[in-house]
Amino acid sequence: MLLANKTAILYGAGGAVGQTIARTFAREGAKLFLTGRNRAQVAKLAEEISAAGGHAEAAQVDALDEQAVAQHFNRVLAQTDAVDISFNAVGLPNTTLQGVPLVDWALDQFMAPLLSHVQSNFITGRLAGRHMATQGAGVIMTVTSTPSRVANPLMGGVAVAMAAEEALIRDLSVELGPKGVRVLGVRTHGMPDSNTIQEVFGLHARAYNITREQFGRLVAERTHRKSLPTLQEMAEVATFLASDRASAMAGTMVNMSLGALAD
Repeated sequence: MLLANKTAILYGAGGAVGQTIARTFAREGAKLFLTGRNRAQVAKLAEEISAAGGHAEAAQVDALDEQAVAQHFNRVLAQTDAVDISFNAVGLPNTTLQGVPLVDWALDQFMAPLLSHVQSNFITGRLAGRHMATQGAGVIMTVTSTPSRVANPLMGGVAVAMAAEEALIRDLSVELGPKGVRVLGVRTHGMPDSNTIQEVFGLHARAYNITREQFGRLVAERTHRKSLPTLQEMAEVATFLASDRASAMAGTMVNMSLGALAD
């Protein structure tokens, strides 16, 4: 198993990305500490993983709260020798974050994804980085999307937040890499089996006066495969990256655009 004897903390485990990552990490042998704002949601996931023979514990943690993140991290350390993987899958509902021209956004709406995505990644990455640098090993990860690199209309502050996350990944990596810590992630291109992506497609479809399905097909046509990656495909890539087999990879976001974004 790729993640045998690895301990992972997963932030935002209640969302579609977090749940899929958790199940795949568990399948590959990781000992999981799942967090989210809704404890009932992550507790249900932990019970599912444990019933399948994995190890998962749930806790209610707001990844925007420095004190709550630190307290949980210390509780994990009290139970295990080390934290090997810190994965941030924190997101926001997109119903009020996209689908409107930039010049029409209020400041708080534009800033919302930056304050959520970037702030939570800094809080969790900083804490994990301090610990992992001391232990001389570890992996810090997150997920972004292709608007971080490609200009798309009606993205609000989301594209800016994704680009900032990737800059944070690079900067953490260059500082922590010499201490044995890898910092990296995956950059996806829509995952239509995610409720969040369905919301996003709906927002853009309404702006163009087409159906959600039509907009999804337009996005898929930009890929070489003429289809979009799935949540499970994302999780399989992320699991490999978190493993020791990807030891030469750091400071980058793996391109999962299926050719829509050229490297």
